[in-house]
Amino acid sequence: MKTLAIILFLIPSSFSLFSQEIAVLKYNGGGDWYSNPTALTNLIKYSNANINTTISATYKTVEVGSVELFQYPFVHMTGHGNVYFSENEAENLRNYLISGGFLHIDDNYGLDIYIRRELKKVFPNQELIELPISHPIFNTAFVFKDGLPKIHEHDGKRPQAFGYFHNGRLICLYTSEADLGDGWENTEVHNDPEEVRIKALKMGANIIKYAFNN
Repeated sequence: MKTLAIILFLIPSSFSLFSQEIAVLKYNGGGDWYSNPTALTNLIKYSNANINTTISATYKTVEVGSVELFQYPFVHMTGHGNVYFSENEAENLRNYLISGGFLHIDDNYGLDIYIRRELKKVFPNQELIELPISHPIFNTAFVFKDGLPKIHEHDGKRPQAFGYFHNGRLICLYTSEADLGDGWENTEVHNDPEEVRIKALKMGANIIKYAFNN
């Protein structure tokens, strides 16, 4: 209880006023948390140019169990492989989210079975809920009338956006079968057509704007 009180004391009353930095989540388990290294840099640049954010051009790296997690209004997580959260890490991540933080998890193909397992530690009494296309995250800056866009094809499955909510607010977004992060990467990494990259960046900007303003 004492630990929680200290953490809550460190949480700003308004993330958007407190911090203009975002971070990528470093986790244990052996998965490549560091994949898509150019993605967030490009998303920051696009958001600053198109939706009037003033995010620091250089993103940070933050560990799941660190108190530094509470410094960032938006944290991004990705990878292809195994994820493991200890009990303390799961508690820290839960406290961060219910206290005003936002986590975007983007499956880079292969993450799904592992992240779903670990999220049950973070929210043992909740289930991931698929977001309807009417959710504000799909039109907060740019309109996606069909919901989450498909950026890269893997198994022929439709892209899906899932979330956890607290007091009506989306606090954790999990995007599956979309590969948004691949679309945010430098052009030469995947050789995506420009219209595909812009679609991914627009959806990313929507996520950023939602995280900062809700």
